[in-house]
This record gives sequence, C-alpha cells and structure tokens, in this order.
Amino acid sequence: MFNRRTLLVAGTSAGLATVLYGCGQTDDTPEASAQTVSGDAGADAGDVALYDGSTIEPINNEAINNPDGFADRPLGGVDADVTLIEYVSPTCPHCANFHQTVYPDLKEAYIDTGRIRFIARPFRRNVLDLAVFMVAEASGTAYHDVLSAYMAQQNDWMSADNPREAIFEIAQEFGFTQERFEEVLTDDAMFDALESMREQALDEFGLVGTPTFYINGQRLEGNATFETLSEEIDSRL
Repeated sequence: MFNRRTLLVAGTSAGLATVLYGCGQTDDTPEASAQTVSGDAGADAGDVALYDGSTIEPINNEAINNPDGFADRPLGGVDADVTLIEYVSPTCPHCANFHQTVYPDLKEAYIDTGRIRFIARPFRRNVLDLAVFMVAEASGTAYHDVLSAYMAQQNDWMSADNPREAIFEIAQEFGFTQERFEEVLTDDAMFDALESMREQALDEFGLVGTPTFYINGQRLEGNATFETLSEEIDSRL
C-alpha cells in the first residue's frame, strides 16, 4: 500500500516502481503552493488569450471539468470551445510516445493557436508517478515544462539504478534543491490530492488505462493519433 513514507525511501531499485495499474488502451518557483487557484491567462497569441500554466476554476459544472485534488492547469485558448483532457502517467510508455510523436503537432496546430483548451491531468500508477507529479505540481506555472522533461527522458530515469535520484536530477534543472525535493515528496496534501484524482478517474470517469482522452467530456475511443484527434476536434469547432 502507498503511503507518504514510501515516497521518501523509494528509488533504490526499479522494483519499487512496480506498476499497480495497467498502462494501456502561482508562482514559477518550486516553492509555489499546489493548491493556489489563479483565474486568468497571462499570454496571448494575437487576439487569442492563452493560458499561462496557472491553475483555474472549473470551466463549467460538468463532473469531468471538476477534478478532485489539484485544480487543472490548462494550456491553449482561454475562450476555446473544445476542451481536451488527457489522463497521463509519467511511467506509461504509451503516454511518452504520445507526448513525443503526437503532442508537438497538436500543440502547434491547436494549443498554441488557442483553438482548444488542453489539460494534462495526473493519474498515478505507481510510486514514481507520484514523485514526478509532486515535482511538477510544486513547480507552479512550469508544470507542463516539467512534465514534458520527464516524458522526454522517461527511458533514462525509469531504467536508472536509483530512479528516485534520477527524478531528483531532472528536478534540479527546475531549481529544486535536495531539501525542497524531500519536502515535496513528504507533502501530505499533495499526496492526498493525487490519490483523490486517481480514485475519481476510476470510479466516476471509467478510466481503463493511460493515456485516456476526453473531448468535451466524451471519452475518445481508439488510438489518439494526430489524425483522429484532429477529426474529433474539428467536428466540434
């Protein structure tokens, strides 16, 4: 069973990253609070207002847009008509593949242009996921940059003799000290928030694996290629 002490001592061997659930079908400083909700975007693309990585209030009353635990940190258009939610796991190879092969085109065509609102929502499968998500959330508006860094280097830190130390080495690139890293990994509120998000995804949204995508609340069936996502998005614009 997971507990807070698990995160502090984990990482001396890859065995501690045993997958418990299948992978299938603020402030910019690390000291930023994970629970602070900021309302508005801080960037724009021409006349299109874009989110800046801050947390937001739920966009409406639909359950899928009201996550338990952490508030969402979207990218894309503040006034977008289409919301794409990805339930993501940093240790899931399918998630890493999506972020390396599909996400760049999606970002260029739909996110950076403000045509959609994109949310990468945490779903922990194991203790290493918890550590990565805690680091990402504690990084404030750098959340997406941190998550992208772990996705891009997934093979390296997951196959390391000491995955926990490898996770810390990446965290250092975003300003984490050893002391701050230890503090984040033993944060009770962050731990509880991630567990609540996991339980809600399983119990309310029928999650069966990662990555799982929801477009305007409807779960996407089949593979999330750029072509399939484009078709689904365009049909709603």
